[in-house]
Amino acid sequence: MPKINAFLKLGRDQNCSDIHLAVGMPPMLRLMGDLIPVKYRDISHDEMEELIDETLNKELKKKLRGGDDLDFSYDDPEVGRFRVNVFRKLTGLGATFRTISSEIPTLESLGLPGILESMLYANHGLILVTGATGTGKTSTLAAMINIINNNRRMNLITLEDPIEYIHKCKMSMIIQREIGVHVNSFADGLRAALREDPDVILVGELRDPETIALAMTAAETGHLVLGTLHTSSASKTLDRIIDAMPTEQKTQTSIFLAQNLRGVISQKLVRSADGKSRKAIVEVMVNTPAIANLLLNGKVHQIDSTIMTGAEKGMQLFDQTLLASLQAKEVDPDEAYLAANDKKIFQQYVTDPELLPQIDLNVS
Repeated sequence: MPKINAFLKLGRDQNCSDIHLAVGMPPMLRLMGDLIPVKYRDISHDEMEELIDETLNKELKKKLRGGDDLDFSYDDPEVGRFRVNVFRKLTGLGATFRTISSEIPTLESLGLPGILESMLYANHGLILVTGATGTGKTSTLAAMINIINNNRRMNLITLEDPIEYIHKCKMSMIIQREIGVHVNSFADGLRAALREDPDVILVGELRDPETIALAMTAAETGHLVLGTLHTSSASKTLDRIIDAMPTEQKTQTSIFLAQNLRGVISQKLVRSADGKSRKAIVEVMVNTPAIANLLLNGKVHQIDSTIMTGAEKGMQLFDQTLLASLQAKEVDPDEAYLAANDKKIFQQYVTDPELLPQIDLNVS
């Protein structure tokens, strides 16, 4: 057994989301959002190189020697599948291993609302899943792909960096392509996908104007496109897309979103009340005529108000969902306060007074 598997097995057995290895430090496990050191010596330079070498093929070794950071998947029957990032820092190599479940999650198992499934029956358009790194976007997208795979006869092409969940073809044909292995970039993958008779295209990250523009073209021309951005809310997502485009294309981008956006799902993970897991708290925006009108008139800042009053359309604002979960005793109150956008609403539930704003008693 490769030596690195012992650390990876420890992390998986402890239900950790990530295993961190770096020169000059003991291994660290990410458990419920906290970093916990393993009782082990500091990893030496030579030991770290040996550990990482066990996970690399010939091509990846060549890239690492050339000074590149690496993003790839490590799959071993003894420990399962991991998404890996290898990087160089001041004292030497470092690596992060993200655990990937062998089972494709469902919306129910992730605690996500059913409106997400309804969006997937559109014949074309753009659906965005957003949130910071480590908030469960990949799991949400995997669950959405699984719904299509189980219910629709589609040609579904994914562009991932790297491939995480492995989908087996059911009703749909699933073609998974990895950036840096099968295509050079998301933009190149999108161009190629449009020549491959797709019905659905998943873009792992809309990270630059070219990729965004190609995704919009695909959504506009009869394809359902799923994509992700590192934004924390629906309104910030729309601002990011519009701001990313050249000045002369901003108006056309707003028109595109008004006509072709199906919805935005923004999520964060919050520690559960019993401290044993984390719960996905999601904001959902459905592109209703009211939302489309705000987009056309440049009033993205008013979208939060429309989401707040759009429950009958399946919409929910992040703080609304968080408050409901808190009142149902599903999430930790202190974590809820820290995650909230409008913290005043959540102050009354806080159990740790040090989290609250301090009042200066000397002010008259």
